[in-house]
Amino acid sequence: MLNLEHIDVCLYNTFMDKIFKAMADINRRKILTLLKNGEMSVNDLLKNFEITQATLSNHLSILKKAKLVESRVLGKQRIYKINIELLIFFAKNINQFVGKPEEKIIEGMTVRLIK
Repeated sequence: MLNLEHIDVCLYNTFMDKIFKAMADINRRKILTLLKNGEMSVNDLLKNFEITQATLSNHLSILKKAKLVESRVLGKQRIYKINIELLIFFAKNINQFVGKPEEKIIEGMTVRLIK
């Protein structure tokens, strides 16, 4: 018999791993930062980098596989947009590593005061 809880945890971990790996590269984080202001074509994105279109396309492919960006075709152009819902989900889940920010600030202040 399959344990569905185990499968859910495995899928969740695989999903989160893809996001962490996609966000590990500075160029991919820059792409996400640029897309937070709205949709952009590959050519518009490329203007912000000193990399080839092939390299940019590879970065976009990795972001797309991680579901961090979505794309649509408009004529001959591919238009990308950020998947804001997924980034909000990711940000909420990242809290498991740091807890509530205000608790960490207070804890840090306490440690400094004790020293």
